[in-house]
Amino acid sequence: KNILPLSTSCKYKNKIFLRNRSNMKFTSAFALMMLASASAFAPSVTVPTTTPAQASTSALAMSGVARNPNFSKLIGGYLFPEIGRRRTAYVAANPDMADKIISLGIGDTTQPIPAHILSGLVESASKLGTKEGYSGYGAEQGMGPLRKKIAEKLYNGIIKESEVFVSDGAKCDIMRVQQVFGSGVTTAVQDPSYPVYVDTSVMLGQTGNINPDTKQYDKIVYMPCTDENDFFPDLDNIPKADIIYFCSPNNPTGAAATKEQLEKLVAKCKEQGSILVFDAAYAPFIRSEGVPKSIFEIEGARDVAIEVNSFSKYAGFTGVRLGWTIVPDELTFSDGTPVRDDFNRIMTTAFNGASNIVQGGGMACLDDEGLAEINTLIDYYLGNAKLLKDAMESIGYKVYGGTDAPYVFVKLPEGKSSWGTFSEILEKAQVVTIPGAGFGPGGEGYLRLSAFAPRDTVQRGL
Repeated sequence: KNILPLSTSCKYKNKIFLRNRSNMKFTSAFALMMLASASAFAPSVTVPTTTPAQASTSALAMSGVARNPNFSKLIGGYLFPEIGRRRTAYVAANPDMADKIISLGIGDTTQPIPAHILSGLVESASKLGTKEGYSGYGAEQGMGPLRKKIAEKLYNGIIKESEVFVSDGAKCDIMRVQQVFGSGVTTAVQDPSYPVYVDTSVMLGQTGNINPDTKQYDKIVYMPCTDENDFFPDLDNIPKADIIYFCSPNNPTGAAATKEQLEKLVAKCKEQGSILVFDAAYAPFIRSEGVPKSIFEIEGARDVAIEVNSFSKYAGFTGVRLGWTIVPDELTFSDGTPVRDDFNRIMTTAFNGASNIVQGGGMACLDDEGLAEINTLIDYYLGNAKLLKDAMESIGYKVYGGTDAPYVFVKLPEGKSSWGTFSEILEKAQVVTIPGAGFGPGGEGYLRLSAFAPRDTVQRGL
């Protein structure tokens, strides 16, 4: 009675090994006898002999699952890891230059989290070590007090707390929004634009293949945004799209859309029945009077728009991860279903809510002391942007952005490619930039410089 089936022996191994030695000897002997008997009555089978290498090859080839064809449409790697790969390759080829690399590229914050905001994170973490303060799963939409505070402090009450969905960042929410829309929609993006809009559209099956001549995906509407049109699309000559992604202040161009421009955008969405996904991740960098920080400052936007935002650039939360998305009650699909309901279903099905520790930090961000600390951080990075812009202009380049945004978009001389210039600057000056072409074909002929480096790094880079 001490013998267990082989399938359960692991589960009960502790009990087996606690048997006394005599019992174990009996069990082992009996098990061997039973195995021998079983083999005597088993049908004759020829067991092939395989080498370890053959077994490995066989194991690798076992899956019969076809690859998602949408992923095969993606060209190369995601932009920022590709920049890292090229930097690593340069250092590998030039190890003596490893300590000399200066990064003015990826938009990752570098300044420490300020004291009051940090205290919110620390206090929330400490509570988990007490019986009274411990909390487990929370609401997938976010803590009620934080949702309320976002609505009141950042939107001055023009949106409801129930329309706020707290998350782990705007980038993640863009994919969740895409999941709500599915594969049957046509997407429009600014060109150039943040690569996530295009790549997630490809992953969801909204696109055809990439055109090797234009370097654009079929079935995506590209809205040219260049210095010739002040980086705002000619809406009268843009084909109809179901979903329009728009970022202001823009990554990579640094252009912040005016109220008049956003009014035209909202009117266009109303006219053709489109949904606008407005990325406001760089809103706190806006310093110019009259430039909207939220799409919901525009009349009628509640009928057509979703807004995604994040604490990443507000408070140095790029690694902490905390963002939010606003989905107004008035926004519906063509059958009258509230978009909010489907987004809520995505959040409650595929997300367990942002970390309760991190949400405590978010609460501290929106205290008066936290907002003052955020303004100090933003001023610091805008100071860097001014240094970059002034320096590039002083040597004769045309430069855009850097006023209401942490990015400086530099126009290259005629005939200079952005990837070629990226490589040239890396090899000759050991400075990492971002080629404009990485944000779409409309970015060819430009470089993006980031103001998120420490001040001394910016000065050394210049």
